[in-house]
Amino acid sequence: MTAFLIRRLVGLVVTLWLATVVVFLVLQVLPGDPAALMLDTSARPDTIAALRHQMGLDRSAWVRYGAWIWGLVRGDFGVSYTYAVPVSELIAQRVMVSVPLAVLSICLSTAIAIPVGVLAAARRGRGTDAAIMGVAQFGVALPNFWLGILLILLFAVAYPVFPAGGFVGWEKGFWPALRCLILPALSLALPQAAILSRVTRSAVLETLGQDYVRTALAKGLSGVMALWRHAVPNALIPVVTIIGLQFSFLLAGTVIIENVFALPGMGRLVFQAIAQRDLIVVQDLVVLLAGAVIVVNFLVDLAYLGLDPRISHEGAK
Repeated sequence: MTAFLIRRLVGLVVTLWLATVVVFLVLQVLPGDPAALMLDTSARPDTIAALRHQMGLDRSAWVRYGAWIWGLVRGDFGVSYTYAVPVSELIAQRVMVSVPLAVLSICLSTAIAIPVGVLAAARRGRGTDAAIMGVAQFGVALPNFWLGILLILLFAVAYPVFPAGGFVGWEKGFWPALRCLILPALSLALPQAAILSRVTRSAVLETLGQDYVRTALAKGLSGVMALWRHAVPNALIPVVTIIGLQFSFLLAGTVIIENVFALPGMGRLVFQAIAQRDLIVVQDLVVLLAGAVIVVNFLVDLAYLGLDPRISHEGAK
């Protein structure tokens, strides 16, 4: 088990370092001069040169990369050129929106998908199974931004139960802030629940055909007990894998939904920083989101150990 964890930790560090290299190199090949784009087209050359010096663009690429990495190691994310505040402050403000939104979305998705997927597997070949899979197929093809607009029209315009957009802040109270996240979370959760329910159904069906399930049934265990005691727990590894991937997507890929609902999250900050060519913000945020995805995948690997101890023994060989 120790060797398994060491290999995963080394892989995590190497992957994160490669992510910083890729992000930095991609931003270097973007066309245009960021300093010139941030200033007016009629700006004087000496003004542009002064801004380039302030942004460190007059130094070599590898010097800039080294200074950036050393700052990240020390916890110094730099200062935003657009907002003139430390990037760490911007991230701290936005993370209090994006992380609760992602957590709420994945909780809703999991709470819907696993019971529905298990029900479809238990009713395989029947009308219930066909209906669930038909709805799931529609949900997979449903764009989350279009679903978000429909939810706004229904629950914010026709029936004003939830706000149509914006975020009041957690300092206004837990429930007022949570109300602002419910519609965005549903917009993200329902398409993901459709995917997860199909994976759950397939995984449960596969375990239902295993010898240990048939043995349990032959010994007199009821179908419901065999399903929940033997089939479902042993079907969780592919389900947990998809949950981890979905959480990574919800954490790093909410740009469209945050713009639809005017949420001041990290996805919207990335969009604004790219439009404003605020390179330091883009670099820090993309690496932070990539690091979050890598860490989530590492935690999923750890979850495998609890779900199937054989993995650690196989990794030790």
